[in-house]
Amino acid sequence: MPGKPMRLPPLPLLQIKDPQAKPEPHCVQVMATVLGCWAAAGYNTAGCAVLEQQLRKCMDGSKPAMPPHNAINSHLARLKRNVNPTPFKKGKRFQG
Repeated sequence: MPGKPMRLPPLPLLQIKDPQAKPEPHCVQVMATVLGCWAAAGYNTAGCAVLEQQLRKCMDGSKPAMPPHNAINSHLARLKRNVNPTPFKKGKRFQG
């Protein structure tokens, strides 16, 4: 079988991390406590004033810095065809 090119097995775990994973949205925990307080107090704003002030302070503050973009997944996707080429390309048989 010297005529057949050596093929590597498929690499299912080529991605390092989930590219769709997002950091937790800003002020979600504080907003959840305010909504829980409103539900427990029957939408009475007097009992939840402290939590509302915390939510206002959180929303008025600056957003946390986003983590730097990791470009490893885009490089892996770009190089995958060189590591494990597909046998057919655009209807023609791949010739090594």
